[in-house]
Formats: sequence, structure tokens, C-alpha cells
Amino acid sequence: MPEEGPAMRASFDKLISWTGVLLAAFLLVAGGMLTYAYFYIGDEVETQLGIQGITMPEGAALQSLPPADQDALEPYAGSPMDTGPEARAYADHYILAHMNAASGGKTYEEVSSAYLAMSSEQKASPEGQKQAALRTTLFQGNTLRGLLLYGAAFATMGTIAGYAAIGAFVGAAILLVLGFLGLRHARRLERAAGGQSTVADQATAS
Repeated sequence: MPEEGPAMRASFDKLISWTGVLLAAFLLVAGGMLTYAYFYIGDEVETQLGIQGITMPEGAALQSLPPADQDALEPYAGSPMDTGPEARAYADHYILAHMNAASGGKTYEEVSSAYLAMSSEQKASPEGQKQAALRTTLFQGNTLRGLLLYGAAFATMGTIAGYAAIGAFVGAAILLVLGFLGLRHARRLERAAGGQSTVADQATAS
């Protein structure tokens, strides 16, 4: 019976090792799909943002903003807006800054509600027309901000997919190495079990 110990351990090592190899294959496929997603999303974001023809503010346009917004936009000054981080910075620190300056910090909902509460005569007055123009400006600003932030969100998803792809490939490599070592160890145990069996047979025969 002494040969059963190494033989059982060899079988167990094979089971674990082949399971690891199968998991490695799964991770390789997942890594390939994540890599595709990373490049596809990156290309789409760059293309869709690039066709907008927006240049990040610089010079006087940048200096007119509050200091915190200037600091956020400074790294991208003068460059075409074609990445997720640039889109987010432009939406949150340029468009929003101008919206807040125009409305005194009021939201579209606040301005719109105030305009809708006016009477027909008030809406027709210069103040009412000014309120209507501000309402339209804030609506357009929110729409553009939303589109840019969607682009930034997709860019973030692409970045996450890229990191996940790297993790999948690293995990696959580790599992393949461990699987190879496990199979090699199983073969050694099988040879040891075979050697013990031969010795036992010879002892029995003598």
C-alpha cells in the first residue's frame, strides 16, 4: 500500500494543475476582450470628442476663471479636447464656471421655476426676457456638460478595462506557471510511486 500515497497526491496535483490551466485560459480570453474594449472605447472617445473641435481654454479665457478652475484647466491649456480627463475638466471647470457666473450660482431648475412663475406681462418685460435668455443658456450648458461627462465616464470605463486586462494577463501567467509546476510535481510523484511499486514487487518475489 505505500505506493498509494504518492499516486493519490499525483492525481490531486493533476486535478488542481489542470483546473489552474483552464482558469488561465479563461483569463487570457477575458484579457483579450478587455484589451479590445480598452482600445475601442479609447478610439471612440477620442473621435467623438475630437469632432467637436473644442480647444481647452488658455490665456485670457483661462485667467478670467476662479483660481480653483484655473488650476484644474492649466495642465490642458491650449490642447484639443479629445480625452476623458479633458472633457471632465472642461465641463466642470469651464462650462460650469460660466454658468455659475451668469446665474449667480443658481441652478437651471431654480431659474426655470422663477421664469415659469412669472405672469405673461412679466415674461414680456426686459427682466423677463433676460430671465428667459438665462434659462436657455443654463439649459444648453447643462446639455453640453452632460454629453461631455458621458464621454468622460466612458473614458474612465476604458481605463478600468485596460487595468483589468493587465490583471487578467498577469493572473493567467501566474496560473500557467503554477499549473506547469504542479504537473511536473505530479510526474515526479508518479515516478516515485512506480519505483516504490517495483521495489515492493521485487521484495514479494524474493
